[in-house]
Amino acid sequence: MGIFDKAKDAVSGHQDQVDRGVDKAGDAVDQRTGGQHAEQVDKGQDAVRDRLGAGGDPATENTPPG
Repeated sequence: MGIFDKAKDAVSGHQDQVDRGVDKAGDAVDQRTGGQHAEQVDKGQDAVRDRLGAGGDPATENTPPG
C-alpha cells in the first residue's frame, strides 16, 4: 500500500474538509507570492484533489480545457 492509498483511506468520508484544506493552502501560497504563481498553484490543487479523490470546484469541474 502506497502513501497515497493510505492518504485516501485517511480522508475517506471527509472530502469536504480535504477540499477546504487544499483551497486554504493554495490561498496562502497565492497570498505569499502575490498571485504570481496562481496558475501553477491551481494545477497543484487539482492534482492533490485527483490523487486523494476529493471533489473539485464545481464551477470549473465541467469547464473544457483551454
